[in-house]
Amino acid sequence: MLYLYLITALILGILAGIFTGLIPGIHTNLIAVMLLSLTTLTLFSSIEPIVLAIFLVAMSITHTFVDYIPSVYLGAPDEDNFLSILPGHNMLLKKQAHNAVVYTLYGSISAIIIILLLSPLFLLFLNPTFPYIQTIIPHILVIASIALIYFEKNSKKWAIIIFLLAGFLGIASMNLPTRQPLLPLFTGLFGISSLITSIAKKQKIPKQRISKLKNIKIKKKSFFKTMFASMLASPLVAFLPGLGTGQAAVIGSEVTGDLNQKEFLILLGAINTIVMGLSFITLYTVGKARTGTSLAIQQLLTLSFIHLFYILATITIAGIFSFFITIKLSKIFAKNIHKYNYKKLSYIIIILLTLLTLYFSGIYGLLILITSTFLGLTTILLNIRRTHLMGALILPTILYYIF
Repeated sequence: MLYLYLITALILGILAGIFTGLIPGIHTNLIAVMLLSLTTLTLFSSIEPIVLAIFLVAMSITHTFVDYIPSVYLGAPDEDNFLSILPGHNMLLKKQAHNAVVYTLYGSISAIIIILLLSPLFLLFLNPTFPYIQTIIPHILVIASIALIYFEKNSKKWAIIIFLLAGFLGIASMNLPTRQPLLPLFTGLFGISSLITSIAKKQKIPKQRISKLKNIKIKKKSFFKTMFASMLASPLVAFLPGLGTGQAAVIGSEVTGDLNQKEFLILLGAINTIVMGLSFITLYTVGKARTGTSLAIQQLLTLSFIHLFYILATITIAGIFSFFITIKLSKIFAKNIHKYNYKKLSYIIIILLTLLTLYFSGIYGLLILITSTFLGLTTILLNIRRTHLMGALILPTILYYIF
């Protein structure tokens, strides 16, 4: 009977992950909090905690696959995939949005294998090495920041200014009395600023080309380069507080050198899924919750080794199904996105994101959204690489570890 419940939880989790992935602003953390509140009801109290945990794992992994669709097609990011807007939007205008989504999927499905490979290493070595790795994180981020600015091709002076302004904005946002400050911060820096630019340029979405999967290729050298970068950066983010997928992407891309659009999308897809998957391994190994769903699982039960086996099996199965489901969903978007007036659609998305900010983050969130949007627009107008806006995360993280 338990296995029947586990399978049901797996299926429902995949469906929930599709929902959270497709709807901008609806994060898995929100569903996790709602589920925890429901466990106090008599109906849910009789359900085995591991069943609820499997639901959360399946939802979280599916979300990391699906959530690139609104980012690429609509320019509506969440806190884990905001960097994908940059190459994703370019490929959308080149009729290659479906290809962009598939490249993130190549990263995500490869991440499942990486999670399975890294899990034994985490179990063996995480506890004894944990204190030492914490001490080197600020040094790694400082080096990554210097490299980020050094490789700016247009103006290193403006790159430094944008990086510092973004950093101060990030610090201010995280110290304001608001819930989910990262939502308006990233939405403004990377989402609404891109939409406003598209409206100003009177851009239209061309009819998208839908290539067969076998024709969407990546060179072996490029693939292994991005996998190496993701394996290097993701484990750090998976068990250290203050780090996110954005910082991991910066670290990974700077270590391997300049990445083209395809490589960067694969890297983002891989890191997003690896960080989520390894957060559950970290919870079992050192008892540290690094994501909202792993925190919810921590409150549901104390993980045993058999629980960890169920979780790894769920990650694998959910990942495989999510890969093919996301391809189908992307094709639906690709076939229909050009039929809509992009200017009107952009206005609707801007209004939606503003309302979501007000609902989740309040009036302070709206202030963050407006400020971050202007900073994002300034970066675009100066023709400076928008990855310098990652200072919004990197600078607060450096200060967090130093002080």
